[in-house]
Amino acid sequence: MKVAIVHEWLTVIGGSEKVFKEITLLFPEADIYTLVSKEETIDTLCLNKHKLYTSFIQKLIFSKTKYRSYLPFFSLAIEQFDLSKYDLIISSSHAVAKGVLVNASQTHVCYCHSPIRYAWDLHYEYLKGSGLNKGLKGILVKYFLHRIRQWDIISANRVDYFIANSEYISKRIKKIYNRESTVIYPNVAVEQFEPVQQKEDFYVTCSRFVPYKKIDVIVEAFKSMPDKKLIVIGDGPDFKRIKKMASPNVTLMGYQPFEVLKHYLSRAKAFVFAAEEDFGIISVEAQACGTPVIAFGKGGSTETVINGKTGVFFYEQSAEAINKAVCAFEKNIKDFNYLEIAEHASAFSTERFRKEFKSFIQNITGSAE
Repeated sequence: MKVAIVHEWLTVIGGSEKVFKEITLLFPEADIYTLVSKEETIDTLCLNKHKLYTSFIQKLIFSKTKYRSYLPFFSLAIEQFDLSKYDLIISSSHAVAKGVLVNASQTHVCYCHSPIRYAWDLHYEYLKGSGLNKGLKGILVKYFLHRIRQWDIISANRVDYFIANSEYISKRIKKIYNRESTVIYPNVAVEQFEPVQQKEDFYVTCSRFVPYKKIDVIVEAFKSMPDKKLIVIGDGPDFKRIKKMASPNVTLMGYQPFEVLKHYLSRAKAFVFAAEEDFGIISVEAQACGTPVIAFGKGGSTETVINGKTGVFFYEQSAEAINKAVCAFEKNIKDFNYLEIAEHASAFSTERFRKEFKSFIQNITGSAE
């Protein structure tokens, strides 16, 4: 089969890019289509052996750093890719990748990380956080998001098979697109981590600094617990704002290479996770280190963390709720066995993802390869 793999953008490396990379390893001869890419990201993901096609957005000014500003053109750009020569099209989609144009003789499988967050679940939060909930500019953005929702539902009909990255996303696919989906959890490189028994006296969190990740809420919580140390790893649009609000017991390290991240995940007393996440690869990586997770008890975390065994849930995205969860965790800290936590994480391995994804493709195409 001639295979094309489509992903929104290859400019940063997050959870969806790790899944995308694993899909490309399963199809080493596939061509890759993306709206915009960076050379360093392509190199890091080892995609140089693939033919790579980008959209007209790649040629626009500041496209590699301000590509989200071209959101009004995303749906148009993704539809410009001519995929008519391919038998199988796999879209790795959290925004518009699933909207590529296909014909009746082609099979289109969408691995859906999430329906477009800022158009659906996070619509009001996005408007408020961006200061776009009022004024003329706000009216224009609301109208545009209305059109995006219309296009999003229409483009869902171009997909033959949906794969969801969690039961949580499967329910959202059913709610928004009225489509059934098969759940295949993302690949987590648990083999790159070792369970560490000896923990040190600090907590850790790691994320992109964007509003829905709620890093500011975690920092605020530890601000009111001056006797507890918090390490924050990651970067993003909200970094400067959150750094200003951090107290002396909170250390913001910015982006860090894998070995540094691994060191802190392995030795932390617990990993703190406040987002309503689709899946949450980083929390599974923490558990692979034998580190318990203090997580918001909604979304993908309810499928990756076992309350009372591999972590502790809190049920409100507030500093007070995190404070109470940290206290509850420390009161019962001896109940958490680092080996049992790591064993639980092993169920989300890369090997498991490869087998399940490959089996799914073989079943729908009738191919042995």
